[in-house]
Amino acid sequence: MKKEVSIKVFNGYLMVIVAIALLSVIIYSFTNEMIIPGLLSLICFVFVAAGFFIIGPNNSKVLLLFGAYKGSVKDNGFFWALPFYIKTSISLKARNFESERIKVNDKLGNPILISSILVWRVEDTYKALFDVDNYEQFVKVQTDAAVRKLAGSFPYDQFEDEGASITLSSNFEDVSKCLEEEICERLKLAGLSVIEARIGYLAYAPEIAQAMLKRQQASAIIAARFKMVEGAVGMVEGALKLLSKKGIIDLDEEKKAAMVSNLLVVLCGDRETTPVINAGTLNQ
Repeated sequence: MKKEVSIKVFNGYLMVIVAIALLSVIIYSFTNEMIIPGLLSLICFVFVAAGFFIIGPNNSKVLLLFGAYKGSVKDNGFFWALPFYIKTSISLKARNFESERIKVNDKLGNPILISSILVWRVEDTYKALFDVDNYEQFVKVQTDAAVRKLAGSFPYDQFEDEGASITLSSNFEDVSKCLEEEICERLKLAGLSVIEARIGYLAYAPEIAQAMLKRQQASAIIAARFKMVEGAVGMVEGALKLLSKKGIIDLDEEKKAAMVSNLLVVLCGDRETTPVINAGTLNQ
């Protein structure tokens, strides 16, 4: 497989001097009715004038001579090459590509919507121009394929796979690294390099989004309740110890159970409690 090679071309400013000299000869020849030298000088002038080209910063020219690849010019400036060369321009600038949101299944089979953002550039002009049909379209197709593979390799979150060390929704650095490596491997064929790749959009598909939201809310409520109960038990335990230590009141097991029940209702309830004043004895 061929690779990119650099080709040396003539400095354009030097050839401008040659073109000016030929133009002077043309004017002198036709002024003095020297037809043949004038025509020959005119042909040479047209030949020289047709070979000038300019390359801007972060651009390149791929030169073909009668269908054969001769080399690439990546230097910027004013140059001259044989007019027989076909000069194809290829930009070397970094480019952004944001894929469309596609619906795929994650590792657990849940439908999700996902898209990626890719920053890439042309590294090998020969491969980009001749090893693939259209390298820009190649980037789009291969990026979508890499995103689909990535989505199927990891679960969306840890709700259904608690043992997962990497998930799409939380481990952004690890997921982006995996995506970048996968896309880089795929684009290597076209001589393209990946500067950055990351997830641009990630969400459950609309048909399950509401159910997954309820599941997340339920999990959050359960976790909050667990913390509330854990704290309430500690507070009740502390209250009983403090009452016993200071000898404020002696409670038998039945009264302790009633006190614990009342305190847990007050501390763990999700609504404000309404106090009831007992005007009689503790046994009433």
